[in-house]
Amino acid sequence: MDKPLEKELTSWLKKQKKACGFYLHLTVVFGLLTGLSLIIQAYLISTILHGIIMEQLPKSAFNYEFIALIALIPIRALLAFARERCSFEAGKRLRLHIRNAVLDKISELGPAFIKGKPAGSWASIVLEQVEDLHDFYARYLPQMLLAGFIPITILIVVFPLNWAAGLVLLTTAPLIPIFMILVGTGAAEANRKNFKALSQLSGHFMDRLKGLNTLKLFNRGEAEGIEIEKASESFRQKTMSVLRLAFLSSAVLEFFAAVSIAVLAIYFGFSFLGELHFGGYGAGITLFTGMFVLMLAPEFYQPLRDMGTHYHAKAQAIGAAEELMALLNYHVESHSKHSDIAHPSSLKTINKKDGITLIATDFIVKSHSGITLAGPLTFQLNKGQHIAVVGPSGAGKSSLLNALLGFLPYQGSLKVNGIELNELSLAHWRTQLTWLGQDPQLFHGTVRDNVAMAVPDISDEQVKSLLEKANILDFIEQQPLGLEHVIGEQMSGLSVGQAQRIALARALAQSPPLFLLDEPTASLDRHSEQAILTSLQEAMKSATCLMVTHRIDQLSQMDNVLVLDKGVIVQQGKVEQLNKLPGLFKQMQTDKIETMTTMIKGV
Repeated sequence: MDKPLEKELTSWLKKQKKACGFYLHLTVVFGLLTGLSLIIQAYLISTILHGIIMEQLPKSAFNYEFIALIALIPIRALLAFARERCSFEAGKRLRLHIRNAVLDKISELGPAFIKGKPAGSWASIVLEQVEDLHDFYARYLPQMLLAGFIPITILIVVFPLNWAAGLVLLTTAPLIPIFMILVGTGAAEANRKNFKALSQLSGHFMDRLKGLNTLKLFNRGEAEGIEIEKASESFRQKTMSVLRLAFLSSAVLEFFAAVSIAVLAIYFGFSFLGELHFGGYGAGITLFTGMFVLMLAPEFYQPLRDMGTHYHAKAQAIGAAEELMALLNYHVESHSKHSDIAHPSSLKTINKKDGITLIATDFIVKSHSGITLAGPLTFQLNKGQHIAVVGPSGAGKSSLLNALLGFLPYQGSLKVNGIELNELSLAHWRTQLTWLGQDPQLFHGTVRDNVAMAVPDISDEQVKSLLEKANILDFIEQQPLGLEHVIGEQMSGLSVGQAQRIALARALAQSPPLFLLDEPTASLDRHSEQAILTSLQEAMKSATCLMVTHRIDQLSQMDNVLVLDKGVIVQQGKVEQLNKLPGLFKQMQTDKIETMTTMIKGV
């Protein structure tokens, strides 16, 4: 990983630490108190041993020291417990903050952006990558401060007793962070590759799982199984490379700490034998000094070793932060000129009772990255009017709907009842319309929960009336639980037509002045298609409607038809007029007739 990118990611990670609140500071405080208790413990033990062994004092002369030593045991345990609890709480708050920020950003970007990645990749970002930030804030950041404070405190205590021992500690201490950084650089790059592999594997697996029936139908199950095995093996190799670096880091740190403590032990051993006569400021080296320094030596290196052990948490967090930072910093050209939250009073609203009139003038739909998806478009949709948008795949029909829903930015002008769309509150605007697409979206819960999602206080009788309008009440009443019939994950237990009709009942609950329909009868059988269209026609009698469709035979009830090709309107008018004119619409009619003829001959 390039150094500038690594520094940028580290800086971004550190900026997020305010979400941990005061728990991060409490973790450091409890760590410092634990370090001080260790110094006091070493002092008490050294004092007792020196007095009993060297000065031949009775044990009773150290009653207070024994009492203090025993009291330190539960105190140290409580401090360690408090530190762990605070560090966990700091990490938990950070994860909640980042996860909420990610979900808010995904909601802001909308489905037009989300469809650019497989569902498994989003699951990896929201779950695994956010979770992998925990140890960076719960372990690594507090340990960085402790790795500075505790060794310095021990040096301050040791140098007045023996300058040689202090010099050994001071000289060997930098070796640990130096080698930690050398090993950690490779670990950060390995983690970054590991997260990319995990994201790809998650997306690959989820896509294949969703299309399992299709794969079986075309006998592609075994081939795709081999592909998943290859992706899994790639992920395994990258994971093992991360683990190798983590174990190497720990081994290096343990080696240098052990060598340094051994040097101190040799120094004091030869000093007690009378072979070395320096370090004690002219006075002899006592048992107290030797015991005290040797007991503190492991504690001197322990914070540095812990920081090295937790350094993989930094590498792991940097690997996870790359996609998170890119997502959260993704610039979105806002639908509204002002935020709904920051400037609610500056945003305009419309009256639902007035109906909806749309006037588009040089309306250009843009992607989030600034690419033109459709336009310039100029058209008018009057109150109570029904307009159909047709055209070949890729003509810009869905992009137009996404822009009207506020999921894509636009240029030019689109006025709603005389008010520019980007001057309206996005949240308010969405309450004025109902969207029904070709893929019904129902959620795990009861039928009543799904129908009453937009109007929670609706009565059971009203829910049944909506289901009846959507021609699905008979099916619901046949279920043992009726309205409490549970819809499983991925709408299990329902056909596409049944799910679409329940989604239609939910849409009708809002009594919207504007319907936006995106091929609502696609993938339905003839009977279900007619049921949906009949229900829609009844519901839209007094409402405005814009419907995207490939079905030319569904246009007879439409007041106007817009024909799109390559993002622009190439024809518009009533069906009867377009049928008489040469152009794309007539070509689409001809292609449809030829396709049907071919199918009949094939049968």
